[in-house]
Amino acid sequence: MGASPPPSFSVVFMFVLVLLIMRSSSTSAQLSTNFYSKSCPKVFSTVKSAVQSAVSKERRMGASLVRLFFHDCFVNGCDGSILLDDTSSFKGEKTAGPNNNSVRGFNVVDDIKAKVEKVCPGVVSCADIVAIAARDSVVILGGPDWDVKLGRRDSKTASFSAANSGVIPPPTSTLSQLINRFQARGLSAKDMVALSGAHTIGKARCILFRARIYNETNIDSSFAKARRSSCPRTSGSGDNNLAPLDIGTPDSFDTNYFQNLLNQKGLLHSDQILFNGGSTDSLVKTYSSRTKTFYSDFVTAMIKMGDITPLTGSSVKSAVSKEPRMGASLVRLFFHDCFVNGCDGSILLDDTSSFIGEKTAAPNNNSVRGFHVVDDIKSEVEKVCPGIVSCADILAIAARDSVVLLGGPGWEVKLGRRDSKTANFTAAKNGGFIPSPTSNLSALISSFRVQGLSAKDMVALSGAHTIGKARCTVFRSRIYNEANIDSSFAETRRRNCPSASGSGDDNLAPLDVRTPDCFDKKYFQNLMNKQGLLHSDQVLFNGGSTDSLVKKYGSSTKAFNSDFVTAIIKMGDVKPLTGSRGEIRKNCRKPN
Repeated sequence: MGASPPPSFSVVFMFVLVLLIMRSSSTSAQLSTNFYSKSCPKVFSTVKSAVQSAVSKERRMGASLVRLFFHDCFVNGCDGSILLDDTSSFKGEKTAGPNNNSVRGFNVVDDIKAKVEKVCPGVVSCADIVAIAARDSVVILGGPDWDVKLGRRDSKTASFSAANSGVIPPPTSTLSQLINRFQARGLSAKDMVALSGAHTIGKARCILFRARIYNETNIDSSFAKARRSSCPRTSGSGDNNLAPLDIGTPDSFDTNYFQNLLNQKGLLHSDQILFNGGSTDSLVKTYSSRTKTFYSDFVTAMIKMGDITPLTGSSVKSAVSKEPRMGASLVRLFFHDCFVNGCDGSILLDDTSSFIGEKTAAPNNNSVRGFHVVDDIKSEVEKVCPGIVSCADILAIAARDSVVLLGGPGWEVKLGRRDSKTANFTAAKNGGFIPSPTSNLSALISSFRVQGLSAKDMVALSGAHTIGKARCTVFRSRIYNEANIDSSFAETRRRNCPSASGSGDDNLAPLDVRTPDCFDKKYFQNLMNKQGLLHSDQVLFNGGSTDSLVKKYGSSTKAFNSDFVTAIIKMGDVKPLTGSRGEIRKNCRKPN
């Protein structure tokens, strides 16, 4: 079959319902405006009372609560992760660049949570509290009202690296950067402009608008002069001095923000760029003169933003939230399945009386994981469409969702695979189909070529090592014996990986030392710095034919993402079972 699957193997094979269950971006289908109508009917009045009290003490707090919701949703979805303090197992998002000395209102959320717990303990999530508090803040300051969709669950972890990865647009953003960052979260340019209208309330620090008021020309001179009076030119002087984002009515949610932009009085560069001769000028003009239109579009955009990958029930998002490494594990599971007899779900089968499964084969034993997550997904899918969706397709979708959840690209997954009725321990163990971490470059290229994948596909797919971890036993030889390795990097890895075989074999180290839980191009930058963890990583940049690709991907996220998507779609085409071949398993661990 290779890269030429039959027509029945297509992106439109499955019911839309399956995608609603499986796609991380669609879990909002499980949110509801009446989610707590029976379990906590007093949640709205309780939250509103607390928000009203906080805003009456400090009007700026309304803007801060809206901002808290925005910064939460833009990093791995609306899951309350921004509220988590640092722990021994992870570094929280509060001190990440876009949040440090910027997001605030945590004490208010704590107060609201305490009050809600008194009326309905253990029912309402912190993520939902942030969503309601944002709505109530807008209403209290004179803005529009809307019904908040609820039912989010709280993340058990946070991602400092994801919060620092650029998903939250900085105040220096260009128009195209703003549009792209919002589009990455499923929000349109119109949504972006409408949501920017929240800058009709709140304040910003001098350090964020200093460059604009001293260096930019598309600014009203008297406005710039007024702002300079409390924001000295010298960096480090008055950095935290505040100025209102809306000079006209800073404590009222209205259209004055857009009117300010028409008069070149946007405080931040990312404000004024919305009206600077570009594609969003017409929207700014419309919102400046039509309160009803602004309010309507703002409400639509806020509801859409609240739908960004919430945690609801059992899903890939829930699993990755509990353990970011699980995202890499699900991608790896898909890879190891496809490279042995094709993408047929055979890797999921336990041993039976008639065959030994692939789980204990050398490349998989103590390596592939995530079987319980696939079991959970299968169980949920079977509830809504029993006997329809194969385990092989679940693997393919889960791999895509994992990449997206960790900040990588999305793509349409081809579906229609059927499940193998058997597994092949011998092929998984001895066939040489799954490249080992000790592979040289020619062996890697050959292993991928056998599957119909090019050297470029191989390098792009290797980029999945920007997430995940590896055991000491698979990189010990590299950090002690190889020369093409950064000495400080090797020394760091040796601290948790003793040279003696059998000592610390299962100790883990991140495959990407810089942003281990974020799907980005840092893996390739590591290779250029001789910081590849595995031999099969570093061999991609070692004076060979793939050096140029590593350099290309190390400098261009767009190129890497594009080629990765192309390659993983091709990999998903490797010898699928379609038509009458195979079966649709009821349980992914055993044949029917």
